[in-house]
Amino acid sequence: MKIKEVIVVEGKDDTAKIKQAVDADTIETNGSAVNDAIIEQIKHAKEKRGIIIFTDPDYPGQRIRHIVSNAVPGCKHAFLSKSEAKAKHDKGIGIEHATKDTIQKALSSIYELTQEYSSELTREDLLQYGLLGGNKARSRREKVGLELRIGYTNGKQLLKRLNMFQISKVMFIETMNRIIQEENNE
Repeated sequence: MKIKEVIVVEGKDDTAKIKQAVDADTIETNGSAVNDAIIEQIKHAKEKRGIIIFTDPDYPGQRIRHIVSNAVPGCKHAFLSKSEAKAKHDKGIGIEHATKDTIQKALSSIYELTQEYSSELTREDLLQYGLLGGNKARSRREKVGLELRIGYTNGKQLLKRLNMFQISKVMFIETMNRIIQEENNE
């Protein structure tokens, strides 16, 4: 699998793991201290080939994603869930712990964040499907983030992310119905 865009990752272990899974070039941020030189490199790569931001599903990874996407608008995004990025024998979470198949799947399900998005989904939709408040809300948000490949968010950010990635109401409802059906079968 060849990736045209340059993939922004956190470090050299992520680069090594991605190169095992796909044919791609990366830019490493070297952690969450993203400096101006790295941002300029990312801007240049975006103009020439496009950018996919692919950071760890933890606080530092979300922080890097936020810094880069604010400094370089129009980047694409790929996500792993925490369970997909969990190390087998220690407590580490990161792209470097993911399987080749999981990385390929994440990179084949990329989203382009749009600044001007229509708010097709509403807070009421989230309430109707038990994604805000209640004892199943967190679990359901984790499942919907995984199913739609948009990453985990808290209740406040879920609506924003669903609309930014232009998840249609139909796709959202189908996904939520699947999740609820699976819960009922457990």
